Amino acid sequence: MTAADAVPIVFVHGTRFSAGQWSMQIAALRDEFPVVAVDLPGHGERSAQPWSLSAATEIIAAAVDSLDRGPALVVGHSLGGYASLEFARRCPEHLRGLILAGASASTRGLWTAPYRWVARQVPRMSADRLARWNDRLLRRLYPREVVEATIRSGYAFHTLPAAWGEVLGRFDAGAMRHVKGPVLILNGEKDTLFRAGEADFARAHPHARVELIPRARHLANFDDPDAFTDAVRRFARQLPAVG
Repeated sequence: MTAADAVPIVFVHGTRFSAGQWSMQIAALRDEFPVVAVDLPGHGERSAQPWSLSAATEIIAAAVDSLDRGPALVVGHSLGGYASLEFARRCPEHLRGLILAGASASTRGLWTAPYRWVARQVPRMSADRLARWNDRLLRRLYPREVVEATIRSGYAFHTLPAAWGEVLGRFDAGAMRHVKGPVLILNGEKDTLFRAGEADFARAHPHARVELIPRARHLANFDDPDAFTDAVRRFARQLPAVG
């Protein structure tokens, strides 16, 4: 692959985080690929923007356009994975391939009840207290260089109820039929909840495969940044050229 052929890559973060979630991947890939990470509505530098999936898809599309290299590989984690599925449905001409990370579980059914309960409780808690708890947790679990950009960007707890409220009840494996390009379902081996439907998601698309990152959990790109980045790099290199 020459520099002119390099696939543009757009990274989409998960619940409460921001573009900073992808600092390790951006640093490792930017010499080979045009790369950018977005802040979804209500997150990061867009903290004041109201959440909606419609606005999320517009932000992802604008990021693809900003790279000016045609359709992109979109990498979405958790909430960002479901937003990327919606983007694939609404903007198929902007998509060359999709990586779903921690986003291959149906958001329908009774199992979502605890998440609806959490979404109702979050506004009742102090945002400062939640932020301090998250800072301590991330620093205890991961090296500073992996999470410092995420911590510095802050957290979007105020957006969680609206974001989860729109995503819960909306997505299942049937969403894969809207994806016009190859799909990598990239999960942490120990993320048993959010990889619960990975086989169904993979079967629902003719060009989808599953890859697991050993010993990693839901935040697989934090648990093993090198393995996650390598999976993205290999998948990007295998995508067909535009046209």
